[in-house]
Amino acid sequence: MPQIALSRRDLVALVSLGASSTAISASSAAVVSRGYSQREIDAAVQASYERYRGLTDGANFNHPALINVPTGYFGVSLMTADGLATNAGQTQQSFSIQSISKVITLALVLEESGEQTILDSIGVDATGRVFNSIEAIEVHHGRMLNPMVNPGAIATAGRVLGGSVDEAWAKILAFHGRFSGRELTIDEAMYRSAMASNQRNRAMALLMSSYDQFPGDPDRALDLYTRQCSISVTARDLSVVAGTLANGGRNPVTGVQVVNSRHIPSILAVMATAGLYDTSGQWLFRTGLPAKSGVAGGMIAVAPGKFGIGTFAPPLDAAGNSVRGQRAILDISDVLGGNPYAFLPSRICLRGSR
Repeated sequence: MPQIALSRRDLVALVSLGASSTAISASSAAVVSRGYSQREIDAAVQASYERYRGLTDGANFNHPALINVPTGYFGVSLMTADGLATNAGQTQQSFSIQSISKVITLALVLEESGEQTILDSIGVDATGRVFNSIEAIEVHHGRMLNPMVNPGAIATAGRVLGGSVDEAWAKILAFHGRFSGRELTIDEAMYRSAMASNQRNRAMALLMSSYDQFPGDPDRALDLYTRQCSISVTARDLSVVAGTLANGGRNPVTGVQVVNSRHIPSILAVMATAGLYDTSGQWLFRTGLPAKSGVAGGMIAVAPGKFGIGTFAPPLDAAGNSVRGQRAILDISDVLGGNPYAFLPSRICLRGSR
């Protein structure tokens, strides 16, 4: 039998892969993390930006506050787990975070109430139906959903602790700020527009409440959910959010431990399962990266222990995911070796094997 010679780094990679391929705790992340150079990440991000900046596929989400956003906006931002950053395009252009907020509010509820609350009251499984399905609620009596689809996200927002809606909202907004590394504000025009046109979400909130999926007034849960989706962010903010997840819950810019590292594997697992609506399986098949999109054109993706990417490009595909964002992230991940399922063969030298 040929001998296998493994370096210390290779052994660490093997142990870490056995622990988790898609979601790595803070302690593992520090071990697995590859030290990228500034030149490497600059080149990868700039190349993806230049390649797709002229792509015109897709269409803006058909919502009064989003349909007329300039389709040419395109920003790509990357943040490594150890704090290196690079940007290309319109990375300081503000837009509403939309469904990417589901990830951060899930993290808040996990911090406050623990994983069993999510498992018992909402679920973590893909529904097999569209993200705003009412049928899925009826079939599963408000369970067997997940926090990345609208009914599950409304229920998650409804479980944020607080004596009043304003108290709960202040916690949600501040938590989003800690993830992004700066104080954030709400896009009031987006919020008003969403509240005036959210009849379907209102129906879902009432139906989820009828199945006792969150305590208190369903209007409270719906208002919190609508507000969180209306938070104003940039592509750079999203890269810091994704970098925080990649860094085991510690913000690589501020150094603040935003969320306990023990919750990171659970958050990334739900993102991997249902983060890109109906095409989550296809995305994971191609990239291996936990990701989350928003209908305003934002997107985050996480290479655990390595880096996070945030993008902004409003035109969406038929499933509601940014066309240019997906393409750019896929290219960057391929260049930098982001897929957690694919890193092992390039790290291990099987000497003497044929």
